[in-house]
Amino acid sequence: MTLRRAAIGAALLVALLIVVVLARQGRNAQPLPGPPLRALAAQRGIAIGTAVRGIEQRDNRAYRQLIDAQFSSVTPENEMKWYTLEPDQGRFTYEYADLVVDRAREADQQVRGHALVWFNQLPRWVLDLGADALRAATDTHIREVMGHYAGRVGDWDVVNEAILDSGKLRRSPFLDKLGPSYIGEAFKSARAADPTAKLFINEIGADGINAKSDRLYEIVRELKAGDVPIDGVGFQMHANLRGVPPTFRDNMRRFEALGLEIHITEADVGLRLPVNEARLRAQAGVYSDRPRLSGGEGVQVADVLGLHRRPLVDPRDAAGDGRGDAAG
Repeated sequence: MTLRRAAIGAALLVALLIVVVLARQGRNAQPLPGPPLRALAAQRGIAIGTAVRGIEQRDNRAYRQLIDAQFSSVTPENEMKWYTLEPDQGRFTYEYADLVVDRAREADQQVRGHALVWFNQLPRWVLDLGADALRAATDTHIREVMGHYAGRVGDWDVVNEAILDSGKLRRSPFLDKLGPSYIGEAFKSARAADPTAKLFINEIGADGINAKSDRLYEIVRELKAGDVPIDGVGFQMHANLRGVPPTFRDNMRRFEALGLEIHITEADVGLRLPVNEARLRAQAGVYSDRPRLSGGEGVQVADVLGLHRRPLVDPRDAAGDGRGDAAG
């Protein structure tokens, strides 16, 4: 979808948290004031989403109702990470991820697959593999998982958080044993697994122009030049009331100029307690600036409102300190 101008008010976030408290008590979700967030987002040509837990969707009625009503896109919080889907080599467990995907279909929601190749949350057996075995296991894992969800998961974070703040590639079993080529190999496996899915590299702390985003740009440009199948870049954006980086707009535009889709895969604006009206208004302004400063075309908001790490039923997400981490 094309991003037009969008502004998400902090008042909606406050109302959302009221419903979250009810969700923790197992009640029916009460309607939020005004149109649903997904309806407001659709008017502006964007998707709005959140990270979810499949078990909560299954067992918590208010949680399920809230997500169905408010969001047009969902991302499994942990259900599609390697240690969950393939805890033992060759044994795939789709039960919990299926809960998310099946519910999304019923609620007419998009699903973002997260994440196929990541340095974190790997089962022990992956860490113990030699180079050849790891290359084969990575290819098998990508093909099996994406094949299982072919036609049901439209976007995939194929490689996640591969770069350090310094601009160097992050140490991981993949880099240490396979070298930098593991990134391109993962995208090739992904395209073979599901030719219809859109494939993304996803990164944290690269929303402004800095050493990390420069390296990300170089990697993506080299992948494109080498005809490696990559469709877009996902940016995890964790901010505070100081707002987005001043180079945010120029950064988004240089990636878009490569012919890539730009997705904001995580977005939160942390507030320190106690919360007051002035801080909420400032927070709303930062949320408004993100899509507006992007330049307008070709950018999606896939996950917003800071619900990127802990489950939606945890209201602490609205009171973080605005600092990002590498948690996922």
